[in-house]
Amino acid sequence: MEITLLIKSIMGLVVILALLMFLFIYSHKEKKPKVKKVIKKTTVSTKKESMDLISLSKVIKNKKSSSKELKDTLDLILKKYGHIHKKMGVRPHSDFDIYMEILIKICKHPNTNKNLIIDFDKELERLNPQYKKEINDAITKGLNSRGV
Repeated sequence: MEITLLIKSIMGLVVILALLMFLFIYSHKEKKPKVKKVIKKTTVSTKKESMDLISLSKVIKNKKSSSKELKDTLDLILKKYGHIHKKMGVRPHSDFDIYMEILIKICKHPNTNKNLIIDFDKELERLNPQYKKEINDAITKGLNSRGV
């Protein structure tokens, strides 16, 4: 009697395992089309993405961007996103990391020139006087990483 009970229990567990595997595989097949739809929606709205600060910083990260593209992008950043959130005590706001990355990348970019760097630096300092030290540190770090 004990062996038949053991065999029935094992068979029950195998059936439950097969059912769970079927549900697992079936649920993954349903999710894949949803991901494709999301990707298609984001590629359609390129105009909206071009106004995002992160997507604008991608233009600066692109080594093939021309000086004119860099200048236009930096002007757009200053126009739309020039004001950085106020400091949290002594520490800069967490959004300043994006600006610091932009400053470093613009200094390292092969198609940049001194006028682009200086104009962006002065205008960003004018708009955000409380971040003057951090902006200067980012510019220094970017110029030092150039190896010039």
